[in-house]
Amino acid sequence: MLFHVSLEAAEDGWIVAECPALPGCVSQGQDENEALENIKEAVLPKLRVTISRWPTRSISASGSRPSAKAR
Repeated sequence: MLFHVSLEAAEDGWIVAECPALPGCVSQGQDENEALENIKEAVLPKLRVTISRWPTRSISASGSRPSAKAR
């Protein structure tokens, strides 16, 4: 899976890395390489939390959707 990351220099000299596809997934580093390594470490846990919050739906073995009462 590929995620785009934006890098921006902060006023204090740190580089801020953000993954726009995962709101709130932000990290920083003293240089671009460190910021990229840190955002990589931040993406996986954020992705796990995001996926765990997705609604789930049951599908029968035949592939048809359950009736409205079963939902």
